[in-house]
Amino acid sequence: MAYVPYGYAITDGVVTVDERAADQVRDFFEKYISGLSLAVAGEQAGIQKTHSSMGLILKNVNYLGNDVYPAIIDKETFDKAEEVRSKRAKDLGRIAELAAFSAPPPIERFKMRKSEGKLPEDPVGRAEYLYSLIESEV
Repeated sequence: MAYVPYGYAITDGVVTVDERAADQVRDFFEKYISGLSLAVAGEQAGIQKTHSSMGLILKNVNYLGNDVYPAIIDKETFDKAEEVRSKRAKDLGRIAELAAFSAPPPIERFKMRKSEGKLPEDPVGRAEYLYSLIESEV
């Protein structure tokens, strides 16, 4: 295991909860949900990490617990933090509205003539020959 999320430790080869750090993680989630920014919530919780690392903590589903990691955060808190994070991102215009985008229809159609004879052995020559068989159907 190359990376152990903040709030956990490895003891005798098993992932365990580092209670001091886990309390900071819980406090961080609560402060973020209450309206503080990532950096301020992390700072006030006593977590000395970068802004991007704080964002990764918010999105790390391992904090809910699984076969490897014991739970630190309950699902309700985790989901509320995700809801707040998504709302803030949308309010700040950081979420692209993909549904509103539709790809333009292709302007041209193409077809490929049948190959005549043996293909060149040289990969570059072969590619040039095959591309030369492509024709536009305007």
